[in-house]
Amino acid sequence: MKNPLPLLARRLGTRPWLMRLAKVIIWSDQRLHRWFRGRVSLVGIAGLPSLRLTTLGRKSGLPRSTNLLYFPFRDGFVLVGSNWGRPRDPGWTYNLRAHPEATVAVRGREIAVTAAPVKGEDYDEMWRRLLEFWPGYEMERLAAGRELPIFLLTRR
Repeated sequence: MKNPLPLLARRLGTRPWLMRLAKVIIWSDQRLHRWFRGRVSLVGIAGLPSLRLTTLGRKSGLPRSTNLLYFPFRDGFVLVGSNWGRPRDPGWTYNLRAHPEATVAVRGREIAVTAAPVKGEDYDEMWRRLLEFWPGYEMERLAAGRELPIFLLTRR
């Protein structure tokens, strides 16, 4: 039997009230990550691909980590700076622009990556694919009132 949770998560992800739960979801996800040493996340429990991105802070130079939904693409990872529909890009996007070399942890396994912003026609094609994968991105884009940055992370 096919896991029904990804379909349910994708449907819930298009509901505006979900964005109001961002703080609770992020807090819970951070606790799960700590308790299970990176092998469990809320997104993962929902049957969706998740990773922990570690970047260098653009100002501090210190490691900064965040758990994110990702879109598997070829042998890499695609991230969207939706920031739960907020008007400003999330902090990790600024860090990746300043320091494109980063690390992702997938199910507790560390992978060195290099990030590149997706632009132009590639952006349009990737955006179409992303909406098929996670329809809620369109709701978040509209709420944010900005084009959501997309990054392709490739293995080093």
